[in-house]
Amino acid sequence: MNLNALSLKHVIPSSGTEVCAVTSLGDDVFIARCNSQKVEVYDAGTLSLQRSITVPGLGAWPIGLIASISNSCLYVSDFYNSCIHRAQLMGSNAVTKWSVALRPRGLSVNKAHNIVVACCESNKLLEYTTHGSLVREICLQAGVSRPWHAVQLSTGDYVVSLDMSPGVVSVVGVDGQVRHSYGQSQTSDVGQMNNPRGLAVTKNDDIVVADHGNNRILSMNSSLSSVQELTLPVDGGIKQPRSLCLDESRGRLYVGECGSGRVLVFGDV
Repeated sequence: MNLNALSLKHVIPSSGTEVCAVTSLGDDVFIARCNSQKVEVYDAGTLSLQRSITVPGLGAWPIGLIASISNSCLYVSDFYNSCIHRAQLMGSNAVTKWSVALRPRGLSVNKAHNIVVACCESNKLLEYTTHGSLVREICLQAGVSRPWHAVQLSTGDYVVSLDMSPGVVSVVGVDGQVRHSYGQSQTSDVGQMNNPRGLAVTKNDDIVVADHGNNRILSMNSSLSSVQELTLPVDGGIKQPRSLCLDESRGRLYVGECGSGRVLVFGDV
């Protein structure tokens, strides 16, 4: 998938509230919005709204959203209530939840098909089974704080976005130690990031970053030694990107905007 050859294919408009998170699975695209106890479900082909999944008790800021192919369940992180909600996508759409460390943000599924939670205030990455049993706790070491999102690379390490200004993206091991970092001291042509948030990783370990405060999307290699801004033509520009979802099977990148409440759908030219 050539990230530099993406064009805007569709815009899912705002429903009046901010987009917190976007993800996809198979023929469905899921959008979680602020101050809503429902997750919108769109058809990936037509990008039309099909239905909503009610998540009882979901707090105002559902920042993390991920769907697991291994058990056809949707997971939503609840920032203010410090828990993860799990909704079955087949059958009854039953919803359960489990508690996590303070202030969970981004979610991802790792190579073991477990759920990885970035917990901001406890400065940890937590790995759970799809049923909510704790597998591993990664305590982030010196220089890594305020994690927003973490995604596992093919090496087993995690790329982590740190919600700071100037912002930082780091690659850390399962011991929590930093392997590589790009951020506050760099003076490349791209310059400093401002509150980087959502991440996506390609099959080749290229990293896509929502540079929220700079209204742009960046691409990095897995060693963070090469960084560039993606050229994504949008009338008026991208507005405060918060969440990313990469669907390589369809050649798509979904960008959820905090500033406008839209979801931008980019596809291969």
